[in-house]
Amino acid sequence: MYEIMLQYWQFSLVAVIVLATGLATWIFGRSLAKEGRAIQFSVKEMPEMKPIPIKTYGAGFWKGIWIWLTVTRKWELTKDFIYKIDRRLYIIPKGFVFDGASVPKFFRSWLSPMGVLLIGGLVHDYGYKYETLLYTNLKNTVGTKDQKWMDETFRDININVNGFFVMNYLAYYALRLGGWLAWRKHRKNKLRWEDSIHNR
Repeated sequence: MYEIMLQYWQFSLVAVIVLATGLATWIFGRSLAKEGRAIQFSVKEMPEMKPIPIKTYGAGFWKGIWIWLTVTRKWELTKDFIYKIDRRLYIIPKGFVFDGASVPKFFRSWLSPMGVLLIGGLVHDYGYKYETLLYTNLKNTVGTKDQKWMDETFRDININVNGFFVMNYLAYYALRLGGWLAWRKHRKNKLRWEDSIHNR
């Protein structure tokens, strides 16, 4: 048995992680659910989107390899994405380009950026880019929000969507540690939410 576990160490590691997070969820799940803003999130349908090609062709061998290993595929919304937080309806306009949840490539065999973290990642990417969330009237927003508020929104949306308390809190803490790089980059670009409605 020990030899089999060593031979298939990747699966053994995943099994240990699943068991540990399952136990932690069972023990701490209720108390974790009470933390934060505990928003109520709902959506009627999944986002409609198309993949954007990763441009390795013509880049040369070494640059092509570098792009293949480091670049994350981006997706474009082909239809307005409507969602509800508490009692307000929000929209991410069609044409918005995003790359899903920021999952390190090492973990993507087990946790896809477009998997169970997709919805929270989409809203989070819009919030990081424009520093706000847009109401469906396309004229008002929730107001200027900081990085911590956006990270909490990501966490709470995913808890509503997939129900994995521990995984979503781990993703949240990873964002608190490393998300400032993307946040700072977007603040330097000084994009305004009005820019997001021109692609409709």
